[in-house]
Formats: sequence, C-alpha cells, structure tokens
Amino acid sequence: MVQLIDGKAAAKTVTQAVTCATEKLKKEAGVKTGLAVVIVGDDPASHAYVGAKSRIAKECGFMSVQHTLPEESTQQELMALVAALNADNEIHGILIQLPLPKHLDSDAVVQSIRPEKDVDGLNVVNAGKVATGDLETGLISCTPAGVMVLVGSVHGNDLSGLKAVVIGRSNLFGKPMAQLLLNANATVTIAHSRTRNLASVCRGADILVVAVGRPEMVKADWVKPGATIIDVGINRMSASESGAGKTRLVGDVDLDAVIDIAGAITPVPGGVGPMTIAMLMANTAKAAWRAAGRQPPLFNRA
Repeated sequence: MVQLIDGKAAAKTVTQAVTCATEKLKKEAGVKTGLAVVIVGDDPASHAYVGAKSRIAKECGFMSVQHTLPEESTQQELMALVAALNADNEIHGILIQLPLPKHLDSDAVVQSIRPEKDVDGLNVVNAGKVATGDLETGLISCTPAGVMVLVGSVHGNDLSGLKAVVIGRSNLFGKPMAQLLLNANATVTIAHSRTRNLASVCRGADILVVAVGRPEMVKADWVKPGATIIDVGINRMSASESGAGKTRLVGDVDLDAVIDIAGAITPVPGGVGPMTIAMLMANTAKAAWRAAGRQPPLFNRA
C-alpha cells in the first residue's frame, strides 16, 4: 500500500523544535527571535500566505512584524525599508512576499537583503553555498529544504544508490533541490521542458520530484513501481461536479493514476506546502541563534 507522506505532521515536528529553540535562546541569551515580512499591494492570495506565515511565527514565539506597502510604492521606498530592516538588530529574518508588482525589480530587492537575514534562501550568497555543498553556514531555500525532510522520512538522510529525477530547473527550486539530493549522495538528473523522452527518464527514478506548474502532468506510465514521488505543484482546476464556479487544488502529478504504483507520495494539498512555512521558521531561528553567536540546533528531522 502506498505511503501518503503527511506534510502537516512533519511540519508540526519542525515547528515544535523551532519553538523549543526560540524559548531556549530567549531564556539563555535574552534574545527574542524577530521576523519581518514585507508585502506590497493588496493581492488576496499574497495576503493569505503572509497571514499564515505571521500566525505560525507567533506560535513559534517570534516577534513577527508585517510591513504592508501600497501597490504604487517605488523601488526606492522598498529598498529603503529593506535597508532599515537590515540595520535593525531585533530583526533576524527578512521575507519579501513574492511576486511583487510588475513595476518593481524583485531580484534587486531580494539581493539587497543581508545574506544572514535572507530566510527565503534566495540571496546569491546563500544559493552559492548550497551549490558548493556548504549546507552548514548559510540559509537553504525553504521548499527544497522541506522536501529533503520529507524524503528523509521515507529513505533516511543517506540516499546512496538511489536515482533521483527533478523535473524543473528554476533557480528558486529545481537547481537547489538537485544540489541537496546530490549532497545526500543520490544520483541526480535534472529534467525540463526540453528533455527528450521525459516519461522514460522519470521511469528510472527511485525519487521523483515534480515542480513544473502543469496540473496532473505526471501519469502512471511515468512512475517506477515503488518510487517516492514529491509533488511540489499546486494548481487550481475546475470542479464543476461540485457546483458552478467550484474549483479544487491538484498537483503536477495525477494522484489517482499513480497512487497504486508509487511507494510513497505527497498529497496536494497537505504535502510540501506546510513544509515550506516550517522551514522558513527554521531558517529564522537559525539566523537568530547565529546572530547571538551560538550554533543553532538541527531542524531537518521529520
């Protein structure tokens, strides 16, 4: 029987460890962990994500500060806010809610965050550390880090002898994901829209990680029997059978088609999504511990 990988349960384990670490840092060093979230505009989905992040941050014992800027804010205004947060010793993590309005240069804003406060793990310094195998001194991009926790819950932390395929080559997810799998001793293939015989490539994978944004693209004949499938996609599809205008969330994998073939799989929703927020909290806790001159505990166990 297939194992449905419970991202909510794994995320809870991580946030509980973060909460304990936060309490310990405050008790022993007098430091309260601070997270600043910056959102520009009034996009409902972005505000929902920020609300969830802020709620969990407070549950972890953080000082959570939200800065909401109007849609018409200029690049200079946003950069000035980031500079002020960089200089604020009570703020250990800075998160820019993406996407930003189109008139703003997102990359310039993200790269202006000090690497030690870059809890999204998107600064080139942190990305470069992951690319060179340094997973100890930087901050790792949250979704790939969360996926590794879920993979570890199935296979352990040493993936020697296992073949992994990552569909997707973005700087945000695909590349760091492949590097983390490689660091865990998996043999890794990065596949993408230009890959020939994509289904055949995927069939060779013991671990298949899918992040392409195409609903239910991966079908049964793409999957090796017994493989572990990590579905990073989240897509909204019509659910007219439930009523006019109704929708449902699905991943990039056709869950119904592969569930009798896979050995383990993440559902959508309830799989990777909760882990992204949990690892954001873990990165913020790490940043606070390091700012206090202390070695942070590990948060990468489900």
